[in-house]
Amino acid sequence: MSDNTFSFVTSVFMIGGLVGSLFANKLLDRYGRKGCTRLNALLMTLGAATMALAQSVPFLVFGRFLIGVAAGVGLCTTPVYLDELSPPAIRGRVGVFNQLAVVIGILLIQGLGLLSAQRSQWRPVLWFSALLGVLQLVFSKFVVDTPVWLRSVGREGDASTVATRIWSMNKAHLDPTDDVVHRLLDEAEHSQPDSTPERELAQPPVSVAGAFTARELRQPLVIVAWIMFAQQVSGINAVMYYSNIIMARALPDAVQYISLGIAVVNAVMTLPAIILIEKMGRRGLLILSSTGVLASLLVVGYGIDAGKSVMSSVAITVFVGAFAIGLGPVPFVLIPEVSPFHGVSALSSIAISINWFINFFVGLLFLPLSHWLSDNNPYKEGRVFYLFAAVFFVSFVAFLRVYK
Repeated sequence: MSDNTFSFVTSVFMIGGLVGSLFANKLLDRYGRKGCTRLNALLMTLGAATMALAQSVPFLVFGRFLIGVAAGVGLCTTPVYLDELSPPAIRGRVGVFNQLAVVIGILLIQGLGLLSAQRSQWRPVLWFSALLGVLQLVFSKFVVDTPVWLRSVGREGDASTVATRIWSMNKAHLDPTDDVVHRLLDEAEHSQPDSTPERELAQPPVSVAGAFTARELRQPLVIVAWIMFAQQVSGINAVMYYSNIIMARALPDAVQYISLGIAVVNAVMTLPAIILIEKMGRRGLLILSSTGVLASLLVVGYGIDAGKSVMSSVAITVFVGAFAIGLGPVPFVLIPEVSPFHGVSALSSIAISINWFINFFVGLLFLPLSHWLSDNNPYKEGRVFYLFAAVFFVSFVAFLRVYK
């Protein structure tokens, strides 16, 4: 493939993601959280298998589009699903596992890519993805839908059965002397499915268009829109794209391992968020993470302009770690937490769509902006990171003004 063709095959994933997230609210409301996880698995299997079998570019494009749609549906579904099944005391921690699974998946595929990065050996990576989709589809039969959604569609008996299955069965297998665990389960059992007021469950789900006009959704909409915008204009994808070029200057003998190393940092630094999200709170963790992101963006820019490749490489590593500890996982945790039940699927679709949309344009504009700001001078290419730092700072401050 030519560079332009390869870029198109790559970017169609984000187009599919945007399509999946735009329709996810209707799917969540109609088929439930479990139904959407099964749809996600089916689309992932079909998309990966299509790419693995592809003998021409159009089939690669179609398969990657399906994978993008699957990712769009999955990113909308998982935070809501985890939120509605989790006890309030550990809801944030459980929510972080969504992002942890994503970064572990990236790390795993990076490792497989090292073994299969050859003309004749790339298909097994896609067959592995298809196999994961099949496993998810099979095992999803044994998971439950959320009691809150079941009650919202009038399935009171099923909701009670699910709540009993989740919590009472767990109690029966736990140490009866463990008071802490039992208090946690008691809290969960009494908050699921009864924590959502009847009047809220009785309200019909809001459409994506309706979410922009509903007065009670105005503040939640602004909160999720700003944090998703800030997450992507932090330049995470631009930094990940540029990291190979910058770090290869400092580590020329380890070029093939740079992406894997970045993926390791991304995965390892997501782990502290599991503890810190409840100890520091969502706002505190986001401030800590964003401070690190902002400082490292400035250092990356300075390091590039000064020709200090080691400094830039260290700053990129710090950037990825700072992003992973808060700005990566927390926005997805916030979506269901700030949204009332009747608006959660619509706000989830809007938030994830903003994420895909900004992600696409950051990737599209990064190199042209870099060339324009530097006037094609390699010692001025750091200027684009100053721009990202400025836009990120403004957007994050705007977020903090609405999320108290």
